[in-house]
Amino acid sequence: MYKRRIASLFAGFGAALFFGTIAPSVAWAQTSFRNYQCADGTQFIVGFFRPDSRAHLQLDGKAVTLTKRLALSGSRYSGGGVTLKITKAGVTTLKQGKHPVTGCEQT
Repeated sequence: MYKRRIASLFAGFGAALFFGTIAPSVAWAQTSFRNYQCADGTQFIVGFFRPDSRAHLQLDGKAVTLTKRLALSGSRYSGGGVTLKITKAGVTTLKQGKHPVTGCEQT
């Protein structure tokens, strides 16, 4: 009886250890980062973390979280005076505050 309890305890610990090491790698696999260079000289990094539908930007040394908005083609994210659009064809534009819209390419 005692040996059975010890065996089940180790089995439970082993399963927890196994799933504890697998879960972070699965979450990491569902994360993507993209670097962009825009025509006006702006550079930014955008991160997408599943299941989060928002876009997380590092722009001008600041973190900006953009909420996904309705778009007819592709994806559109906005928040904090910033709008990021990525079409299905891969054309990316960025609008910051009162600055004009600028085209951006992934680097």
